[in-house]
Amino acid sequence: MSVNARRALLFMPGDSRKKIEKGATSGADAIIMDLEDGVALSEKDTARIVIAASLREINFGRTEAWVRLNPVGSPFHEADIAVTGAGRPRGVVLPKTESADHITAVDARLRALEETHGWGQNSIALIAILESALGIVNVREIAASVRMVPRLVALALGAEDLAADMGAVRTPDGLEGAYARGALVLHAKAFGLDAIDSPCVQIAENATLIAETERARIMGYTGKLAIHPRQSALIQTIFTPTQEAINRAQVLIEAYAAHQQKGVGVFSFEGKMIDMPMIRAAETVVAQGRAAGDEVV
Repeated sequence: MSVNARRALLFMPGDSRKKIEKGATSGADAIIMDLEDGVALSEKDTARIVIAASLREINFGRTEAWVRLNPVGSPFHEADIAVTGAGRPRGVVLPKTESADHITAVDARLRALEETHGWGQNSIALIAILESALGIVNVREIAASVRMVPRLVALALGAEDLAADMGAVRTPDGLEGAYARGALVLHAKAFGLDAIDSPCVQIAENATLIAETERARIMGYTGKLAIHPRQSALIQTIFTPTQEAINRAQVLIEAYAAHQQKGVGVFSFEGKMIDMPMIRAAETVVAQGRAAGDEVV
């Protein structure tokens, strides 16, 4: 599996070494050790120490190790980066992102950290969570900041916080967040970023998780946040193309190449007219299969 296959990103509270260890062996593509909502105000210092030690001492295997910071402007933010950043996580997750200035502020602190430790530039990646009305309104400038901050790799949606900020009512079909969900994935893809869907808060049953994840996949999202280890495998399965789908995509791509050799642009394949948009879709399926590697079924 490529380190860039981020289908299931699992939150674990940063003040629990036991839960972090569980997350490291969960099989999730990434574990996000949380310093924000998952940690009480009185435990922030402890959580930083636990995370820093976990980054140094735990073998995360193929699971990427990320840290969710407290927001820019929070009294905890700078210490979050200084203490946990010294453990060299794969990346940091920035909640409550509302402007490109938030992105550049974190980038500056991470660049200083990389220089201090002699690490490669942009070796610590960044995911921005948009979870306020202002964040969604500014989604274009946030996504476009990747031109100056190449460590930005993805935008994630925080649907619960967004609904609260809007004074909206959360519904099973997510109607209240339809614009935000569409705007985020559209702008993420326009600027070459991954799009990560909001976590499903239902952990007692799978039907809601399946419906949410299928909707996200259909919309073009590349992954989904998870809040319980049992959610990870199901999310990964939905975001991973089957071997049958990959084989069909490869046949389609080969057929396109053969027709191009003959000077034919549009052609018929299995009863459908095929042109370049369908070839791009097939190439996406093959790329997703390569990223998932031995997890393809």
